[in-house]
Amino acid sequence: MDTTKNKNWTLESSPAKLEEILPGGAVKCHLSPRNCVIQEGKVGFCKVRGNRGGRLVTLNYGKGVHSTEETIETEAVFHFAPGERILSLGNIGCMLNCGYCHNWKTSQAKYVTDKDVYYYTPEQVVETALKHGIRVISWTYNDPVVWHEFILDTAKLAKEAGLINLYKSAFFISEEAIDELLPVIDIFSISLKSISPEYYRKVTTGWVEPVLAGIKKVYDAGKYVEVSTLMVTDISDDEDTARKISQWVLDELGPEVPLHFVRFHPDYKMSNSIRTPVDRLLKAREVARGMGVEHVYLGNVNDVEGTNTSCNNCNALLVTRYGLNAEIIGLDSKGCCSQCGHDAHFKLLGEYEASAPVEVLEDGLTPYQKRKFEWHGDIVSLHAQVLNTEDFEQTVYLRRNYTDGLNSPWKSLTLRPHESYRFIIAKARIDETGPEVWLPEGVNSNLHEVFDRAHFPTESIEEIGISQNDITPTIGYEGKQNMYEQVIKLVSQA
Repeated sequence: MDTTKNKNWTLESSPAKLEEILPGGAVKCHLSPRNCVIQEGKVGFCKVRGNRGGRLVTLNYGKGVHSTEETIETEAVFHFAPGERILSLGNIGCMLNCGYCHNWKTSQAKYVTDKDVYYYTPEQVVETALKHGIRVISWTYNDPVVWHEFILDTAKLAKEAGLINLYKSAFFISEEAIDELLPVIDIFSISLKSISPEYYRKVTTGWVEPVLAGIKKVYDAGKYVEVSTLMVTDISDDEDTARKISQWVLDELGPEVPLHFVRFHPDYKMSNSIRTPVDRLLKAREVARGMGVEHVYLGNVNDVEGTNTSCNNCNALLVTRYGLNAEIIGLDSKGCCSQCGHDAHFKLLGEYEASAPVEVLEDGLTPYQKRKFEWHGDIVSLHAQVLNTEDFEQTVYLRRNYTDGLNSPWKSLTLRPHESYRFIIAKARIDETGPEVWLPEGVNSNLHEVFDRAHFPTESIEEIGISQNDITPTIGYEGKQNMYEQVIKLVSQA
């Protein structure tokens, strides 16, 4: 990864796939259902695919936000290798413009700042995953659809290296593009916003029909699929939404496909709202389970029912989850209940050999910068970004602090010379007060508050301070905030 900042990311372009050359120097892009017709020197809806010299180009090949080590639960994937560490990569631009977007500063290209853009090659991505013992690369955040060429090149290398590719997307994508993804993507985690065509056009600026067709296409191709729905307060957090989503999953996919109802936080053009009331999420789960969906979960919540997995036959506890942390306690090697043998529909990887706890001597020879953070309200996870400025390897140490004054064992992270690395720290127990990071001289760090599992914060607390409001990010959209009222009116009329 090239950490050079403040280059103009729009100046360099690369050839793009799925082009149709039109008369008069125009091109048509067949990546998304929009099929944008783009004139010379212009860009399409996503603002990252354009026409240069009468040919379709991509402006974001190898350009994205900082890669981040997370857990697979971050991507609304609960039945594939629970607790697995992943390397998450997000780019810039999007084929949609959802009014509540949690990542609008990177998904909407006109708000992207050069300081937030990092530069990668496919080889560097795979090398980072292998070096840190990560087995899954996740294409995520703003939306991977508009990173098509870079994903195809990198995912192919990743598979050759024995890695797994996860695609977390709203899936507003053409059938031709899906055909190109199928050989290299192993896991599809798809955000189905609604079944309503009116909702899609008004709230996302897209349309629902190709999303539904795309989900069914990858499921019918035998790919691993999980589906999630963001339950937007007073708009899509009702029983009718849960019923229609569940019925579609049952009719078109299967009862074994995990379904997630995800809590919303106010953001972008819908900041004048509130977080989804938890009782509505619980009711949505009850509706889906009552209809026959076998695995129904709640997202962006802690300390409530709907995050653990129990056997649907004998009720034995199979997987425990707290926030973005998971532990397998009742599954056999085939993903079945170890107590009664019932198929729980899990895909498991071979066990990963975790590093042993380490001892850190406070009075050792290496001087440390010690940083603590306290969880507060709904802020129960952080991105920690560390940079080794030295010409030799350096080790960072992390532990968790608890209300009784005790601490977890230390974990270590080794950084290569001049390596920049970003990783998530998520609250793992109800009595945890927050994390503590020790940094040797020559390692710089920034902490970023994460409002939800799909949120990629670009501002650090060193820049803007610790949030005084745990409902929506401090740096907000400065345009009109009336979209929420408009959609409420639309829903009430419907």
